[in-house]
Amino acid sequence: MKVVWMYHDIMDLYGDKGNMMVLKKRCLDRGIPFELDTCGIGEEKDLSEYDLIFLGGGADKEQISLIPDLLSRKENITKAIDEKTFVLLICGGYQLFGQYYIAANNEKISGLQFYDYYTDTGKAGSRCIGNVVIDANLDGLKTRIVGFENHGGQTLNVTHPLGKVVKGCGNSFNAGYEGFYDGKILGTYLHGPLLPKNPEVADFVISKALQKRNPDFKYSDLKPLEDKFEKMAREAVFKKLEL
Repeated sequence: MKVVWMYHDIMDLYGDKGNMMVLKKRCLDRGIPFELDTCGIGEEKDLSEYDLIFLGGGADKEQISLIPDLLSRKENITKAIDEKTFVLLICGGYQLFGQYYIAANNEKISGLQFYDYYTDTGKAGSRCIGNVVIDANLDGLKTRIVGFENHGGQTLNVTHPLGKVVKGCGNSFNAGYEGFYDGKILGTYLHGPLLPKNPEVADFVISKALQKRNPDFKYSDLKPLEDKFEKMAREAVFKKLEL
């Protein structure tokens, strides 16, 4: 499994590196070869060569700094998605695949415009902060996802949400839904990082990435792992939220 982490040096907010560590560990525990590459500003990489593209979160300053480079890669990212490369996006990465993002200083940052959703800024510095729980259906896999959100951006006009909010805000204040998933990309505001507390989501991402070279590969083909500590972490969140 070949993974490329885009802008790893500036888009690593709230421990996003942990997502890559989890994917690597869960692959190697099953005997699945795992190769992690990075792609920074100005680096020449053919993103279509990878099974998974990952873009994490960052503050406004970091997002603004990478926009020219990211937009220059739009054609290559389109090629990668068309060739079945799966895409995992966290927070800022999620925002940048939409139409635009309004920063806290009201500067309008152009996105890749792959989707119709867009991100406005919270009024008077307001933010969505706290533990989040959502119920999701990932290609028939029904799972309860937990994480932590901390975003001023209010993402609107989301036509394919990742899941329904049980606790927390989600894409915006009182949105009722969180994230985006359309079979090609999975975008979410959930940090924490996301995958250590959600082994089913981690395995789902692995299965989607492996389908690029093995179209018949299924989530159920993955060897089960014990996940003792992951379950403990999830239960602690449920207890705190009285779920």
